[in-house]
Amino acid sequence: MDAAARTHHRSLSHPPANLIGGRWVPIEGDSLVSTNPARPDEIVWSGSPDVRAVHEAVAAARAAFAQWSDWPRERRFDALGRYRDLCADRVDDIAALICDEIGKVLWDARAEAGALAAKVSITLDDALNSGLARVAGFEVAISDSRVGRASFRPHGVMAVIGPFNFPAHLPNGHIVPALAMGNTVVLKPSDKAPAVGQLLAELLDEALCSVGAPDGVVNLVQGGGDIASALTSHADLDGILFTGSWSVGRRILEANLDHPGRIVALEMGGNNPAVILPDADLRQAVIECVRSAFITTGQRCTCTRRVIVHEAVADRVIPALCKAASNLIVGDPRADHPVFMGPIITREARQAVLGAQTWFAKKGGGVLLESTAIDTPGGGWYLSPGVVRVDRFRKGSDDAGCDNEVFGPIVRVSVTESADDAIEQANATRFGLAASIFTRDKSEADRFVRLSRAGCVNVNTGTAGASSRLPFGGLGLSGNHRPAGAFSLDYCAYPVASMIESGDAATIPRGMRFEDSWVS
Repeated sequence: MDAAARTHHRSLSHPPANLIGGRWVPIEGDSLVSTNPARPDEIVWSGSPDVRAVHEAVAAARAAFAQWSDWPRERRFDALGRYRDLCADRVDDIAALICDEIGKVLWDARAEAGALAAKVSITLDDALNSGLARVAGFEVAISDSRVGRASFRPHGVMAVIGPFNFPAHLPNGHIVPALAMGNTVVLKPSDKAPAVGQLLAELLDEALCSVGAPDGVVNLVQGGGDIASALTSHADLDGILFTGSWSVGRRILEANLDHPGRIVALEMGGNNPAVILPDADLRQAVIECVRSAFITTGQRCTCTRRVIVHEAVADRVIPALCKAASNLIVGDPRADHPVFMGPIITREARQAVLGAQTWFAKKGGGVLLESTAIDTPGGGWYLSPGVVRVDRFRKGSDDAGCDNEVFGPIVRVSVTESADDAIEQANATRFGLAASIFTRDKSEADRFVRLSRAGCVNVNTGTAGASSRLPFGGLGLSGNHRPAGAFSLDYCAYPVASMIESGDAATIPRGMRFEDSWVS
């Protein structure tokens, strides 16, 4: 295979490129390279992005906005329906690319690929409790001759900043509702998953072209932090839809302090707790906690990071957690035999997990199941699951890493003496994305849901996994009260209030004089 042929994955229709104003602009070079985490010598995508493309992409999106937003929504929905069909037809190609670029095991990659088309259907659903129903507009009678009307308008040009862990599903979750409401988009994929971002743009471009949409409705700019910074601080944006870490989300907020009218929707990380009470179905609890802690190699923002076990069942639960974790199958994402965990995304990410484990031990934690690097013939970034027991989770203390998200397959376990203390430990973090409780007591479950400082609170099921028919988001370091999922349409449009008078009996207020002869 020659060097040119190695620059992009077979699932892509174009060599590495930006999409600007309907034109695919090749990106040559190798300043940005994505490789297969299972076989790091295997190049998936390679190019040298240029920050000047950001201005061109935003300008193209701005030029397309007036025409696209003026289309009847049914016509925009037809374009999204075409995109849905393409995603369904190409689900195997999408899954293969996700698997090869980020190391997600194939069954997990297929689930992500399948979610693309489903997101379109959920977005366009106009059922009574759907997101579309909330932005459909309404009228109220104000008087016999006056009507009040609420309508919804698109913001304009929206930047979508994607993550690597769900490189297709999460950007898609922003793009589809943004387009449905009449916005135009500039997509900047993760620099760890540029190929998946490009495939997403190729499918959107094909769908939009098939219905005669104006050039520039969707644009793609590749790159790393410099490109993201230039895009999220661009003067001609109307919104930023971001999924990623708290540290990057903070920089986005800082860059937009002088743009209070710009919508900024932040979907960030988590340090998610799961509480197991004595009356829980322990089999259910252990399976769900292990699944949620280690699925996608611990690289989901909803992964369980902390398990809080009541002392009455700790001697059964904690060994079972370790045993179940130690029996997870780690291997090649494309293996014919069942594999639960593939590699982590990079060498640096693997070292961060192992370094965190060392830190917890140094601060008094007991390593019950050691996470270790796994050497393979292909040299992939594999590691085994880890379980660390800590004394307890305390707000304001870094001994157990309550405010540090370790993005990989390691979970910490503490023991509690009461449900009250379990809730206190669960809330001992500035993150607030997901939480779970395992109990047969409905009143305890209801109390946990009510008192948990998190945006997604589950009962007898794990923290990892969410329904696109529900809101998805968090508070604190996890988000800024702009939930995605079923509520993504809400941040893609703003309400306009209108009062419409059909009569001619304008009231002359006290202190005002008017004579009809003045206008006759």
